[in-house]
Amino acid sequence: MEGKIFLRPGTPDDANRDYLPESIFGSDIVVNENGNNSQPHPKNLVEKHEILWGDEEDTWFEYVPDTYDPAKKTPLVVSCHGGLMSGWGQCIYTSWTYVADREGFIVVFPNAHEYKFWNVWEGPRKLPDGSEMTTGPGGMPLPKAYPSFKEGPDSGQVLALIENVKARFNIDPGRIFIQGMSMGGMMTGMMIHYFGEKFAGFATAGAPGGAPRGVKNADPSEHGPVSGFISMPEFNGYDKNPDRSRDDIEGVRSAVAYWTAVNDCTDLPEIKLEGEDNYFFYTGKKANFTLRVIRNRDHGQTLDDAELVWDYCFSGIRRDENGDIVQGGTKLPRKGDSFGIALALGKQNALVNSKPIRLQIPAFLHEKLKYHGLDGGELVRGEYFYAPVSFLAQAAGAECNMSADGRTAELILPDRRTVQFAQGSIGCVIDNKIFSMDNEAVIRDGALCLPVEWFFRRLLGCFVSENRGVCYISDHYIELAAHTAALIEDILDL
Repeated sequence: MEGKIFLRPGTPDDANRDYLPESIFGSDIVVNENGNNSQPHPKNLVEKHEILWGDEEDTWFEYVPDTYDPAKKTPLVVSCHGGLMSGWGQCIYTSWTYVADREGFIVVFPNAHEYKFWNVWEGPRKLPDGSEMTTGPGGMPLPKAYPSFKEGPDSGQVLALIENVKARFNIDPGRIFIQGMSMGGMMTGMMIHYFGEKFAGFATAGAPGGAPRGVKNADPSEHGPVSGFISMPEFNGYDKNPDRSRDDIEGVRSAVAYWTAVNDCTDLPEIKLEGEDNYFFYTGKKANFTLRVIRNRDHGQTLDDAELVWDYCFSGIRRDENGDIVQGGTKLPRKGDSFGIALALGKQNALVNSKPIRLQIPAFLHEKLKYHGLDGGELVRGEYFYAPVSFLAQAAGAECNMSADGRTAELILPDRRTVQFAQGSIGCVIDNKIFSMDNEAVIRDGALCLPVEWFFRRLLGCFVSENRGVCYISDHYIELAAHTAALIEDILDL
């Protein structure tokens, strides 16, 4: 039986813009910043101190929900904080404790060993000019770099912490997961690279999710399968360097290439847009992989990130006694939009409900011009996304009757309305009544073409979102992110 989540009110402290102000610890103070929202300090969060590995005392924060049942095998989640953060900061900036209350699993939030930075490097840390990097964000000293990540205290601490928790609680050894934000995501990547067989799944937020950054020339063929979930904000690092947006897109492409190879995902993904959340669900023969791109969000992790990781990934996976990933049904189905259409400028392929469709000609932009006026000349009053009427009818599930010369068309929509179009006319006829479109119907390379946005918005009541020359249409509210647009372009090139 599920426990109930109780959302607790907090006291906003908008005047305090210190990075993770210490006044939050143990209080009901909350801080909000573009989707990154802290929660009041949970009552069951306990600070723990013990030597787990080596000679130094380790610190972690442990959350055991009231719904924990010691008679049942219980999942364990290890959640790694970002650079300059701490275990308690990772706790209050995520929803792991809320989800644990409902599902009954245990969560631990370890502190990095040195200077609030995880040791995710191997060997000397080199800058582009060849010099050694000695300080991190805020001028903080970086931890010692070891020849191998496996020799460092952070990996030893996390592995020992898992054994510590298993000795005290009834932990299901086949359902141990690891997740991290920013540098904690890098830490997660390194743990999965070297100790992936110990985890059924991993998740990262606002972090490189492909080959572990600290491992040179990582080869996917050398990596065992692990179910994965990567969340990438659209403006990850954009506030510091606008070029990072482009770099992040390449990082996402790298992550997709890496994990689809590791998990043997050969089919096209199912695509789902839900508001600002853009999902790619890849199904693998060995394990599944999910990418979430978050439109209009900065570096960090959204408060609901843990909920989504659990619902789409961790809730349905385990490792069996042979060490193989067993993929069951997740709490939310990993399904694409039942009505989702994607087109890209210059591409002759399109996607309809995550399946490729060939267009008569590639999608293109067509200007809306004003030629006459007191000052003469012409003015551009807008650019519109165009596609062949034959494709629009197919995507809408409409019957299309073209004239012999291809200059006019009549469509019978699924609700039995009839719509007429004609070359050169901004008018259309809907059930024998004349209406104006946003721009005129045109012939391009022998194909009668219409403005895409008008067609779906006006005739079908759909939502349309554009980014980077890609247009996505669905029957519910959507916001297309730049990373999503880039990946759709890649798919349409196949």
